[in-house]
Amino acid sequence: MATPADVPAATIEQLFAAQRAHQADVKRTTASERIAKLRKLREAIVAREPAIRDAIYKDFRKSATETDITEIFPTLVELKDAIGSLREWMRPKRVATPMALVGTRSYLHYEPKGVVLIIGPWNYPFQLVLAPLVAAVAAGNCVVVKPSELTAHTAQLIAELVAAVFSPDEVTVVQGGPAETQRLLALPFDHVFFTGSTRVGKIVAEAAAKHLASTTLELGGKSPAVVDDTADLHATANRLAWGKFVNAGQTCIAPDYVLVSARRERELVGALGHAIDAMYGADRKASPDFARVINARNYDRLTRLLDDSVARGAKVAIGGERDPAERYLAPTVLTDVAPDAPIMSEEIFGPILPILTYPSLAEAAAFIAARDKPLALYMFGTDQRAIDSMIASTTAGGTTINNTVIHFANPNLPFGGVGASGLGSYHGVYGFKTFSHERGVLEQGRIDALRMVYPPYGEKVSRMMKWMFKLFT
Repeated sequence: MATPADVPAATIEQLFAAQRAHQADVKRTTASERIAKLRKLREAIVAREPAIRDAIYKDFRKSATETDITEIFPTLVELKDAIGSLREWMRPKRVATPMALVGTRSYLHYEPKGVVLIIGPWNYPFQLVLAPLVAAVAAGNCVVVKPSELTAHTAQLIAELVAAVFSPDEVTVVQGGPAETQRLLALPFDHVFFTGSTRVGKIVAEAAAKHLASTTLELGGKSPAVVDDTADLHATANRLAWGKFVNAGQTCIAPDYVLVSARRERELVGALGHAIDAMYGADRKASPDFARVINARNYDRLTRLLDDSVARGAKVAIGGERDPAERYLAPTVLTDVAPDAPIMSEEIFGPILPILTYPSLAEAAAFIAARDKPLALYMFGTDQRAIDSMIASTTAGGTTINNTVIHFANPNLPFGGVGASGLGSYHGVYGFKTFSHERGVLEQGRIDALRMVYPPYGEKVSRMMKWMFKLFT
């Protein structure tokens, strides 16, 4: 599918100006009015489920069931949570007031950031656009959505979906490529929500900083999986294989590499082979459930990483088969990987899983801590002290114990990175807060104790302040 024609800067500026003019009205909408919009969005998604599956399949041959699991269902979960909880989220929250301010009361008031920009990725082109959109609408913002041009069929579907639900002065979609993204980033949005690579995230942050716009950066990184000697390797292998090879490994929180003790490495590789066979069959290329690499550029990057690793001494323990005509790269497991190889310095974002061995869990934790903070960390085992020690010794955006990626699916947990893997978080109430300004309000009551410290101060006020110092120190 061809990329839409170039969108002129003047057109983008007009869309932005229309939303800026309309934002005050949207800000004043009630919980009931916002819930009605979210329900309408949900109905539009449900009505288009076959079209969503078809668009994503056309973009990178993702199976309909995998689209249901990873694209449509998580979006519906976000909608259900927002629709059921929005009244509570919007309600002002009372907070404590110190004794020094006796006679006042304090509370938090949530108001929309204003006009916000959501820049979506290609790897989950529906869910990672719609989930933040749900939060932005719930918070009362006007929104410009920029889906990825690499998944053109899904981008067109999102444009049609949004146009059927919202007026363009509230939510609109701008399609196109890097030029359109640059034109959008030149505008003074109140908040920019970006999902993508760390490299591009830095560009987005720099552009937003020129307008003092706040940002949420959902990035990536090398998410490790640590396998303790107490782990059930059969269950571990199944969960690693699913988390790694779903979406052909093109998942920001996929296990990027595995750390296992040398004495259990061979057993884990064998279990991974059985798990991959069970999921994708002996002829993985023929599996209807294994997606393809998004484009030739990424396919070439992955095969270069694989070939370079082998040239440096790594062994292809499982997989390695490829077909450039289909952008097919089999689920692949590498052993004997050099820790300083390029495949261990950049996010893989594809169906290649390096396995490294560690002499002790403490050294495994040190290996992780010496690198950029990952978006996710996975730990397998039953030794609670080892699990607690790993969490205490490392930093990550999120963590799942004895499974992979599923922490993303809980709307009651914040999802986001730290350091190189991101800034800010969303999902559920955390998404509502991301797109809201938390406004502190203090209200003076009938009793005004502060009158006692108005000028002229004199000895009486001086003695009172000395008493206050003793009370608060």
